[in-house]
Amino acid sequence: MQTNLKSVNKTASSLSDGPGHRSAVSGAQMDRKVEVQTNPIKKWGIVVLCALVIGWGAYSFWEKPGGKALSVDSERITISTVQSGIFEDFIPVRGRVTPAKTVYLDAIEGGRVERILVEDGASLNAGDLIVELSNASLQLSVLGNEARVAEQLNSMRSIELSLEQNRLQHKRNLVELRYQIKLLTRQIARDRELVKTGAVSKSAFEDSQDTLQWYQDRLELTLESQQSDERMQQEQLVFLKDTTKRLEGNLDISRQNLENMNVKAPVGGKLSGFNVEIGQSIGQGERLGQIDTPNDYKVTAFIDEYYLGRVDIGQQAIFDEYQLNISKIYPQVQDGQFEVDFKFEGEQPDDIRRGQTIQTKLTLGDASEALLIPNGAFYQDTGGNWVFVVAEDGSNAIRRQVRLGRRNSRFIEVIEGLEENEKVVTSPYTSYQDMAVLKLN
Repeated sequence: MQTNLKSVNKTASSLSDGPGHRSAVSGAQMDRKVEVQTNPIKKWGIVVLCALVIGWGAYSFWEKPGGKALSVDSERITISTVQSGIFEDFIPVRGRVTPAKTVYLDAIEGGRVERILVEDGASLNAGDLIVELSNASLQLSVLGNEARVAEQLNSMRSIELSLEQNRLQHKRNLVELRYQIKLLTRQIARDRELVKTGAVSKSAFEDSQDTLQWYQDRLELTLESQQSDERMQQEQLVFLKDTTKRLEGNLDISRQNLENMNVKAPVGGKLSGFNVEIGQSIGQGERLGQIDTPNDYKVTAFIDEYYLGRVDIGQQAIFDEYQLNISKIYPQVQDGQFEVDFKFEGEQPDDIRRGQTIQTKLTLGDASEALLIPNGAFYQDTGGNWVFVVAEDGSNAIRRQVRLGRRNSRFIEVIEGLEENEKVVTSPYTSYQDMAVLKLN
């Protein structure tokens, strides 16, 4: 390096001192490129280092999940494995045994309890007397109503009798007129010959003819009057008969109201909910108890509204070895549940009782092959939209979007987002709603 500098200086001196040379020299003649020697090992080392830094950054960018992370004790969570198996589309339903048919006993008329003939739980036949009531004001009202109805019926009978007498009077008048006309007709026939001989005067003969004509005119008028009276009588009789039926019906109702003071079993069955005492006042329409059909039951159950679109009339359920099917679905949804009625098919269990709760298995669809994860409390927190998937090394669990399908009491069907043998956190996510990564300790 020093040798090169000395050479440059000597050249510059000779150019400036010698005769015939120019006093100024251009920079291009004075300068030249100085090449710097670089170590190749150092060069490739820098390139490799940069590549490693860029690769690690890319790996961190693509592989490391964003969002919040939380350290969790792995012994405090439940980790389950995604597995392939047969999904049985059913749900457990807990129902309450109730009578298939119930007839309620209500007091049609209020009153005071005078006599109790049966006790709660008794088996009754249709028409059996249960309790006797008394109501003095009702009895007086019925008696007064009977008197008024009887008076009106008597008036109707009097009118009917008058109409009948009028009809008979017309018949008597007709008989009398026809008789007189017959007599005068014979007399005039005889007198006509006698007038010729002078035995009967002409004036007497003419008087007989006038009398005959008078009777004939009366007969014609009586017949017309009879027809008019008969038409009006028929209309009036129809009205009277209808009125009489209504009055008699009112009288029957009054007597039935009095008879209703004796409460009887409308159907045969088992009496329940009957709790009255002698001397107790019962209001009109007050419920006294109910009669349940004997040895005939149904099961009433509440089902989560999540299954509302999948439950239909006729779907089958199983209780032990007994078959049931859905006979009625109530449309109201209360507290996130809707009510259904199950009916036993054929034979019913002998040992069930009214009010007992039983566990049934309601089938919603056919069994099929699917990816399954155990049903856990996480579903209520995520709605089946995402889960925490455990990494292969078990160091953390990463939040992942999934799509889950049908579920029963044991398993949930996986539609997409998970692979067989992957591990999933199935315990509650209540404390992890905003987390993206769970660091497992």
